[in-house]
Amino acid sequence: MNTVTQHLPRQSPLHALLAPENIAVIGASADPTKRGYKAMLGLVKGGYRGAVYPVNPKTASILGIKAWPSIAEVPTALALALICTPAATVPGLIAECGRRGVKGVIILASGFGEMGAEGARLEQEMLAQARAFGVRLIGPNTSGVFNLHHRFNLLALDHIKAGDIGVVSQSGNMLLSLALEAEHNGEVGFSTYVGPGNQSDIGFNDYLRYLGEDEHTRVATLYVEGFSDGRAFLQTAREVSAVKPVVVYKSGSTAQGQKSASSHTGALAGSYPMTVDLLRQAGVNVVQYSDDILPVAEGLGRLQHAPGKRVAVIADGGGQATIAADRLTEAGLALATLSEETRAMLETALFAQASSVNPVDVAGSSDAKPSLLATCMEIVEADPGVDSVLLVGMFGGYSQRFAESLLGDEMRGAEAMVELANASSKPVVVYSLYAPVKPPALRRLREAGVPVYASIEKAVRVLAELGTRGEYLARGEQTAPAPAVASATGQALIQHARAQGRDLLEPEAKALLAEHGINVPRERMVRDASELAEVAQAFAGTPVAMKVVSPDISHKSDAGGVVLGLEGEAALANAYAEIMRSAHAYNARARIEGVLVTPMAAKGVEVIVGLMRDPTFGPVLMFGLGGVLVEVLEDVAFRALPLSRQDAAGMLDQLKAGKVLDGVRGAAGVDKPAIIELLLGVSRLMEAYPVIAELDLNPVIAYPDGYAVVDARIILERAE
Repeated sequence: MNTVTQHLPRQSPLHALLAPENIAVIGASADPTKRGYKAMLGLVKGGYRGAVYPVNPKTASILGIKAWPSIAEVPTALALALICTPAATVPGLIAECGRRGVKGVIILASGFGEMGAEGARLEQEMLAQARAFGVRLIGPNTSGVFNLHHRFNLLALDHIKAGDIGVVSQSGNMLLSLALEAEHNGEVGFSTYVGPGNQSDIGFNDYLRYLGEDEHTRVATLYVEGFSDGRAFLQTAREVSAVKPVVVYKSGSTAQGQKSASSHTGALAGSYPMTVDLLRQAGVNVVQYSDDILPVAEGLGRLQHAPGKRVAVIADGGGQATIAADRLTEAGLALATLSEETRAMLETALFAQASSVNPVDVAGSSDAKPSLLATCMEIVEADPGVDSVLLVGMFGGYSQRFAESLLGDEMRGAEAMVELANASSKPVVVYSLYAPVKPPALRRLREAGVPVYASIEKAVRVLAELGTRGEYLARGEQTAPAPAVASATGQALIQHARAQGRDLLEPEAKALLAEHGINVPRERMVRDASELAEVAQAFAGTPVAMKVVSPDISHKSDAGGVVLGLEGEAALANAYAEIMRSAHAYNARARIEGVLVTPMAAKGVEVIVGLMRDPTFGPVLMFGLGGVLVEVLEDVAFRALPLSRQDAAGMLDQLKAGKVLDGVRGAAGVDKPAIIELLLGVSRLMEAYPVIAELDLNPVIAYPDGYAVVDARIILERAE
């Protein structure tokens, strides 16, 4: 079992706020329905070790603790203040706290930026006061904070255990759900919880940094509706995920969900698939379903990672062995191929009718001796072709199902499994259909840190995330190639376009690509019909395409601005005239610079390469199957820049239809190294020219030898 967890060097200022030496509760109340009462109750019942100063001008004491009329009259220096009063009072109270020297403030109230323009104005006023006095803010619109190892609990949650799972959640109900699930589990506990609220000051990246440094946290777990600074979060995630697991559930995977997230927190919910890809690029384990959050966090917290994705399954029932094999395959895991030596040892230990092929079905061999399952686990764990071990079946319930006399042997089996897990770097995970009733053998496993799940699907999901994290760690630190240096030719192209208040024309875009080593096809720009004879001669014997060039026509095909398969001067002249007529009919005011003539691209695999400057995550690269179906298939991959070579290769491997790139039905595969170089080249180009807002190469035709950029579009940020 992986028991050692590293921590980042302690630098975060949040340690003083999330483990404060004292706290003032502004708006403390004796009314049990008020949040000011809940906060006081949590501190008192939780045994908070620091001093508590209730602030309420209308009462002398709350829960037996002397109350103070105002923050100014509290007789000692304060580390933290909790404001429980309405939104309108907050800016003034923060100024009072600042004058009193309070370092940090937690703001429970809603009614700020998430509520519209007036709320946003109030939030800016609040933030201005905080910055004027150097006060750090948690919230507003936060559900609260706890640090159970410090006995600092502002939520007054009962029956919640101190443990190693750190949680940051934009939903208070999600924290409550996790707490109740942990209580039912019985062995899962939490270190720190923070509701970030609107992230006016302190954002997800700050909280994640704190959890990365916290000695009591083995896994950081986040429920996210939207990031205030996605790029900063990705950088922090890369640092933290190098030393401990980071689990994220990102809500807003649908248009309806994104709308809900926006109205709930005022957060900008970007493209869900893009967000997931960028998080995984940074080493984050992303879970898709909310009921996976705690199982995955528990598994990663206890086991940290697997060496790889090859799983050995030990089962005491053929049906569940088959289910496990199905789910493992669907999750991208592999059934480990057991060595002949391993199989021989299994066959010696088991009945003749048992199967020694993975999944290993003991076929009744364990009915009278359940500890035999532990023996089988030890045998397969020693196989060098195995990265993790999954036990599925009824372990823990043999003494209930067959005979009470089996309890002793079952407990011996549990002890053997604990010893195996503690001695091995390979994860050991257990699924038992008796998990809900918590028999003694399963309680022993859980107490010792061996994850036990009541669902095969949950057990497999945990193994998948352990394998994913193991692969990420095995990659090591990724270094992106040095960015390109902007050339004089490239700068001149861009300056000329910006001076005219337009984007790059297609010939200019391709010229910029070529300037930086990206292959573009031979082409000619025709500005007048008199040039067609010379162009026809230049491309004699080669079918060509003719496309309108206009800063006012983005979608050339829609405007009738594209004609394909042309040969000879007459065909070019007719096409030129037709394109001009169609373009003017489409947009009478369109500025027509001419037409672009280029050889027809040979058939191949159409892909798309795109770049954008996302408002949350900064520059992002997209790659996928291209052509007209890109928006229908949505089979694309995203990565944040700068791009490493392994990032680029991973984009090709990620596509669901990635087999098309390898060749299907006898067709040759595409030149993947050339496509990877294209992606890296485009990444360097974006870094060299920060004024590029978007880049779209669609389609790029990929061949067994190289590629052809058929169409290129580059959008520039407008000059001031």
